[in-house]
Amino acid sequence: MDWEAAYQIGETPWDKGAGAPELAFVLADGLLNGRVLVPGCGLGHDARLIAAGGATEVVGLDIAPSAVEAACALGVGENLRFEQGDLFALPERLKGYFSWVWEHTCFCAIDPSLRISYVNAIGEALQLGGYLVAIFYLNPRDDDDRSGPPFGVTKEELDHHFGERFELVREWAPRGSYPGREGREWCRLLRRVK
Repeated sequence: MDWEAAYQIGETPWDKGAGAPELAFVLADGLLNGRVLVPGCGLGHDARLIAAGGATEVVGLDIAPSAVEAACALGVGENLRFEQGDLFALPERLKGYFSWVWEHTCFCAIDPSLRISYVNAIGEALQLGGYLVAIFYLNPRDDDDRSGPPFGVTKEELDHHFGERFELVREWAPRGSYPGREGREWCRLLRRVK
């Protein structure tokens, strides 16, 4: 998928113009304080909500320069910045830097063959004992087309991929979803243990 081209021509159906509905509940639960990484941040709607929720520092990261440019134009702040970069090639200064990662639409957007690389990249970004709060897509489509993105995942696959480096703290069905995504997503709070 050429993410930069998609942003340049405005073909971004994943962008809903607002933060994930579940994020308001997550913030109300007291999660996502401290330093937070938002990988695949797109136009930064989630990152802005997290920053407004009181996080010490929020870094929105996206591989597409046009997404980062647009996110910056929509607003940055004292505790919010956006960076263009590749999650799989994090700069040294960001390794072990974050106490939290907010995952929403990045994991489902990458080719499933990269999922272990994703887990390792998130593990590198987090401090030992840091947390990943995630909304995972279980079944993004009504048909059997698995060509993606988005690419669905099962709970068993999540256990397999994250089980070695992370412990599951809790999981739940989203209390809020974008229209059409009801019953298709699953939330997890995971702690980095390795």
